Amino acid sequence: MKTEFYEDNTKGILSYNKSPDIGFEVSLNPYRGCEHGCIYCFARPFHEYLGLSAGIDFETKIFVKMNAPVLLREELSAPSWEPQTVVMSGVTDCYQPFERKFGITRRCLEVFWEFRNPIAIITKNALVTRDIDILARMAEQNLARVNFSITTLDPEIARTMEPRASAPHRRLEAVKQLTSAGIPVNVMIAPIIPGLTDEEIPALTEAAAEAGAQTAAMMMVRLPYGVKHLFEDWLEQHQPLRKQKVLNKIRAMRGGKLNEPDFFKRRRPTGEYAEQMKKLFTLHAKKHGLDRDGSSLTTQHFRRVTDQLQLL
Repeated sequence: MKTEFYEDNTKGILSYNKSPDIGFEVSLNPYRGCEHGCIYCFARPFHEYLGLSAGIDFETKIFVKMNAPVLLREELSAPSWEPQTVVMSGVTDCYQPFERKFGITRRCLEVFWEFRNPIAIITKNALVTRDIDILARMAEQNLARVNFSITTLDPEIARTMEPRASAPHRRLEAVKQLTSAGIPVNVMIAPIIPGLTDEEIPALTEAAAEAGAQTAAMMMVRLPYGVKHLFEDWLEQHQPLRKQKVLNKIRAMRGGKLNEPDFFKRRRPTGEYAEQMKKLFTLHAKKHGLDRDGSSLTTQHFRRVTDQLQLL
């Protein structure tokens, strides 16, 4: 289906997180909805707040915050702004395919660089390499980090599960380009799909290390609200022989359900299987030197940009 774009005239661009189990406080999302179409995406239900579906509408009706760079400049200029790391793509990917056309993420990066405010990017699109020039300058002052999500090395699974995201080999090549430019990269093996991609943990950590990633992290799949029904339908269509195995393993680590919504529990599955996956990841992350603590980004270079400074 053809993607439709709508202008989102939001009045504020920085979102403040109130969830106690999320590791960041402020995020910036240039788009609502995501053309990548990852079937497991936890952000899908957000589209229902707009009166749209978490299914095909989420992938094909995209809201674009055209004024994001202007709003960002205003918010970083405000005396009330306390310099801190801003996460780009806390909900939907800031490097979706159509970012090539709109360029909103790049213009926001230019603002962050101008203010010397640190940013952490979360993406699964090789398009991030387009902005290596800005990110490398920021990384020199410890102002930027890229978290690259790589779910599987199997091109067929990736093609059906994440249909419009970059192919696995493209993501690994992007990691190489970023790290070669001095930009720190954390590879996120996320989400791990029990009974489908879990067996790839050793290969994924090895590939991440070979690509130059400094650190790695993992997260098991979670299926809030209507996402679980979409995921079940996807399994029936693309992985019918594995469907029950996958669902049973998810239930085994989610207290017999497909989703555990409580804070902390949703991000920390329990049970024997979950512990096995955690140990497997820890073992191979350590083996490939990916178990280091990622260095914290700094706010010491922050400068509040005035009109006079802009002229310089």
